[in-house]
Amino acid sequence: MNNNDKYWCAFARLTKTSSAFINKVYEYFGSIELAWHAEAYDLWKIDGLQKRQIDGFLEERKNINPDECLEYIHKRNIGFLHPEHKDYPYLLRHIDNPPAGLFVLGDLKSCNLERTIAIVGSRRASENSKITLKNIISGFKGTDICIVSGLAEGIDTTAHKAAIENNLKTIAVIGGGFDKLYPKSNINLFNKIINGSGAVLTEYWPDVDAISWHFPVRNRIVSGISKGVLVAEAALKSGAMITGKLALEQGKELMCMPGLISNPNTEGIYKLLKSGASLITNTQDILDAMNWDIYKVNQDIEKKINLTPEENLITEALKKDSLTIDELILKTGLNINDLMVILTKLELEGMISQTHGEKYIITI
Repeated sequence: MNNNDKYWCAFARLTKTSSAFINKVYEYFGSIELAWHAEAYDLWKIDGLQKRQIDGFLEERKNINPDECLEYIHKRNIGFLHPEHKDYPYLLRHIDNPPAGLFVLGDLKSCNLERTIAIVGSRRASENSKITLKNIISGFKGTDICIVSGLAEGIDTTAHKAAIENNLKTIAVIGGGFDKLYPKSNINLFNKIINGSGAVLTEYWPDVDAISWHFPVRNRIVSGISKGVLVAEAALKSGAMITGKLALEQGKELMCMPGLISNPNTEGIYKLLKSGASLITNTQDILDAMNWDIYKVNQDIEKKINLTPEENLITEALKKDSLTIDELILKTGLNINDLMVILTKLELEGMISQTHGEKYIITI
């Protein structure tokens, strides 16, 4: 355990101090421990900090013990990640105002963070949109694509449930603490996710309520941890539109699912489409927009195949991503002659194939 963990955790315990404040103070001091123990005269030297922020931090800090904070989180078996932690999601490090702390329930390591698609939309989504979304997600069955959403009613709930039904991993980012789940109607879905289907993340202490302004703030994490964002339904003034705009600011691939023009919840969709978002009507549209080659593994077939150690090295590498010959050499350590012989054999047996981009993918 890193001694800095407790100071990051203590900062995450603060309820009146934003991640922007924490990041600014940390950047100034270059040490989270020094930042935690900073005095008023030190904080006043930092450009951009306001008196109310400094006073609020100093007052709240008086009642927080860093050692007790970390001990409490460990006793609750809650994971805790911060920007200095090796498992902190890589994509989040590079967004504006990254979360200074992430509390985790479930198994985030089981989620492929290189294949994440955020799905956002209306809480009062139409049945047509829900059905279309389910069909799109079902097309990912058998892949390692991970569905990210916010565990809200409507589109979020549909996305998480469809992911679980198709044996995909899913990540839920919530706008309050774990003890204050909102909406309460999603408690069963919450439990399914943390017990084998992915992970639930929040930047809020377990007893913090899910209040209204938390949701637009948490949207930067939903889009930030994802490679691309699919907006399923969105009114002009909605959280989904906020997430769509964040995706563009973060340089993510923005995609939209069309709906009835007469539906007010599609007004935002067509505005985003006019701004250059990709039009999505099926699974393949997403793969094309993301420029992803995917494989699907038939587990029954896989169990019956006896592979040599060298063949296994290649198939295991291709399960994670499509690779060129040069990339396979680096991943497997095989020389070019042996590699070409094995690739030819596996291709003849129908276990792998070559794409138009001269990359190999697994096909079993």
